[in-house]
Amino acid sequence: MDILVPAEFQRLWETNDRQPVVKYPEDVLRQPAEPVERVNKRIRQLVARMKEVAKLAHGIGLAAPQVGVSARVIIASIGESRMTTLINPRILRSDGAVWGEEGCLSIPGLYGDVERAIVVEVEAMDIEGKPVKYLLEGMAARVVQHEIDHLDGVLFIDKVDLESLHWAWPAGAAAS
Repeated sequence: MDILVPAEFQRLWETNDRQPVVKYPEDVLRQPAEPVERVNKRIRQLVARMKEVAKLAHGIGLAAPQVGVSARVIIASIGESRMTTLINPRILRSDGAVWGEEGCLSIPGLYGDVERAIVVEVEAMDIEGKPVKYLLEGMAARVVQHEIDHLDGVLFIDKVDLESLHWAWPAGAAAS
């Protein structure tokens, strides 16, 4: 999909120290991410960097490809006050379906409706390399599905209802 960014939103698409998220159409966003063999210092440093970037970008989830790293690592706000780390996440089962608005830090300012499962059961490793399982619903389920899609090279614009696409200012970004 070609995206024509309106002039007033172009500054959101710059990549710099204040906006370090990799932007569409960078190749890393379209490639399946590499599995993590073991949690080591490099992975822990990656997660720390991802948390910094997500906080800076006012994000509720982030995948390693969005910081330019091909690794199956996501962080997501799943109802706790802090981001939860999921390494090699895999959806075991999903139930129901609901349409809801999504945006993406890699496609800043563009929003649209995407159909997602209402409930998902996810297994992964945590930051210590221990197996974890979560049963998620609502927004937490949506965020995790969106981030796992990133690990497979899939973006929300691949699943969006095209008629619902619209431009708006993201949280934390002032219109100018």
